[in-house]
Amino acid sequence: MSRPATKQELLTAANEQFDKLWRMIDAMTQQERNATYCFGAEYEGKEAHWRRDQNLRDVLVHLYEWHMLLINWVTANTGGNARPFLPAPYNWSNYAQMNVGFWEKHQTTPYADAETMLKESHARVMALMGQFSDEELFARAHFSWTGTTSLGAYCVSATSSHYDWAMKKIKAHQKLSRK
Repeated sequence: MSRPATKQELLTAANEQFDKLWRMIDAMTQQERNATYCFGAEYEGKEAHWRRDQNLRDVLVHLYEWHMLLINWVTANTGGNARPFLPAPYNWSNYAQMNVGFWEKHQTTPYADAETMLKESHARVMALMGQFSDEELFARAHFSWTGTTSLGAYCVSATSSHYDWAMKKIKAHQKLSRK
């Protein structure tokens, strides 16, 4: 799938990848949904998320928290309250620490709540993206608060690209657990 470049492509990609993620999850047994992830030596030295996310709930709340980053950032900036995408003290060099904070925050979140939170935040993100025109979404630096990139690029990252990341992670766990 190519990276969305229009509003319609963005909305379609986000919904298609989200639906694909849920078809994957719905096909899992309850035992698989509650299983502990252990990626082992094959993933040592790779990105921190391979050690951080230890079950499906962790993956779902990670997606939820990134939805909330997008929603809160867009809402603040369109309301005249300028703020960066990543909350202080985080930046693009240290945001892995923020993700660990999200992980810690949700260690007592039940799986069922994580599922509900993600489905609701996806609907909110879809509605939010639907409010913008093609130009507002995909013209670089259309809004001063997006810097040199486009709002659509942030939206893709928080939706279809992130859903793809989640599916790859789930597939990797399934593959290793069947060995």
